[in-house]
Formats: sequence, C-alpha cells, structure tokens
Amino acid sequence: MHRQTRKRILNLATGVAVAAAAVVVFLPAAQAAPGTVTTNVNVRSGPGTNYAVVDVARAGQQVDVQRCQGSWCYVVKSGPDGWVSASYLSASGRPVNPSNPGISFGFTIGGPDGPQISIGVGNQPQPPRPGPRPPVIQPVYDDVCFYDRTRFRGDSFCMSDGEAIRDLRGWTDRISSFDNPDGLEVQVCSQPNFRSCRTYTTGASSLGDFDDYIASVRVR
Repeated sequence: MHRQTRKRILNLATGVAVAAAAVVVFLPAAQAAPGTVTTNVNVRSGPGTNYAVVDVARAGQQVDVQRCQGSWCYVVKSGPDGWVSASYLSASGRPVNPSNPGISFGFTIGGPDGPQISIGVGNQPQPPRPGPRPPVIQPVYDDVCFYDRTRFRGDSFCMSDGEAIRDLRGWTDRISSFDNPDGLEVQVCSQPNFRSCRTYTTGASSLGDFDDYIASVRVR
C-alpha cells in the first residue's frame, strides 16, 4: 500500500476512535432519570445538611435526577433546582438505596467533578435477570417535620438537626403540629430571631396557645 494512503487511513481511524470516546464520556451528561419525591423535603444548594435550603419539594412531585453524590441527588424541577437526600426519593415507584442512590436511577458514580456514566438511562428496558430480591430499604427518620394542621396533617416542611430558620416568612403563623421521631430538641418561637420561645424534646400533635402563632424555629 502506498505510504501516503496508509497515513490517511490511520488518521481517519484515529479520528473515529476519538469521536467514539467523546460520545461515551459526554453523552450521559445530557440524560436524566425520572424520580418522585416521597415526602415534603428540603432542597439544598449542595449535597449535605450544612448547605442552605433553597426550596421545599412536595410529596408526589416529579423530578429529573441529574446525578448523585454520596447519599444525595441533584434534581431539576419546577422552582429552584438543588440537592435532595436520596432517602426521600423513589425511582420507578421503588425505594432508593440511600447508600448508593445512583444505581437506582441508572448511574454509576465517578468522582464529584468527573463524568457520570449511565448504565441504563435512556436505553430500552431489558428482561429482568433471575436472582435474589433486593432488601427493603427502611425509611430514615432523622428530621423534624412541621405541619399546618393538627395531628401531623396538611402541608409540611422538614428540618434536620442543627438547622434554624430565623424568619419563617410564608410559614409564619401557620404551624399547628410537628413530628419529632428522634427526640431532638425543637425550639418554636412566636417572634422572629428566636424570641418568645418554647422548647420540646418530643413531637406535638397540637401546639395549644402556640397553634398558628410561630415565626421562627430551630432544631438541635
């Protein structure tokens, strides 16, 4: 074969290989997996409770899961996007394993800044392989959830240990009960900036004279 012809063929083969590699690495970044929020939960600016709350996702809300890191997943939804604890998401109607949520949504997990490689999102469904049934994932109860009606009913939002809200704004004078399964110390205050407060170490199905009279809260 002529030397110049061989060189052209080699260059063409190299170009095809590079293009194929680019598709493998970058194509999954444009894909997302559908998920459902299982209970009202805080949406945060980063993957952890030390990040600021940017929104509250509602129970039953449909979201697009872009990627997962640790026990947190980044979701796109109506309203501000952000990170949600995987304990409060389901994938195709099934619970998500919070220790490895990416598998439930069809992702394998790389480094936090590296490419996220899909193992199932966007592909045609395959017949299930026989094998042992996965263990049932028990819900994680580590939040205090506040409700706008007595007996833990109505609209709600949840807070984790160490969180505080100085001004409830749209939730001012709306809280009527709260669930505290882990016995955390909950301080509810009738004025902003934690003034005129009452402290609980249990839940409260009714807040008595504090019912619909709370402007700031903190959990510790």
